[in-house]
Amino acid sequence: MAKPQDTKGQPDSAKGVTRDLASRIASAKRERDIEDNRASRDASPEMSGMARGMRIGTEFIAAILVGAFIGYLIDLGLGTSPWGLLIMLLVGFAAGILNVTRVVAQMNAASPPPPGSDLGPDVDDETDNDDA
Repeated sequence: MAKPQDTKGQPDSAKGVTRDLASRIASAKRERDIEDNRASRDASPEMSGMARGMRIGTEFIAAILVGAFIGYLIDLGLGTSPWGLLIMLLVGFAAGILNVTRVVAQMNAASPPPPGSDLGPDVDDETDNDDA
């Protein structure tokens, strides 16, 4: 920790300004720490938009690459030059789409809809239409 400077030669007004500045700096540090804690607490339960996009893109690309790699290995093992790769590339593409729809459904179920959003007709609305 730094030594406090000698203030014997300074006038009383300078000492007051120094104390005031030190108290304002300490107050700003406390406020910043409180904001940092609040931001980290608020951000941890939900993923940001960028994180969601990265997860969805990674799921899709990984499925395609795994399918292509398995097809390549099938071609090496069986000698069916491009066909194993092409078929497994298409299977990987289909698996990627399936993974993306599954992940998006999980994310939508985990986050509640915003207040005031229209969720479609209620059960009561549907039964009223049947009677007409």
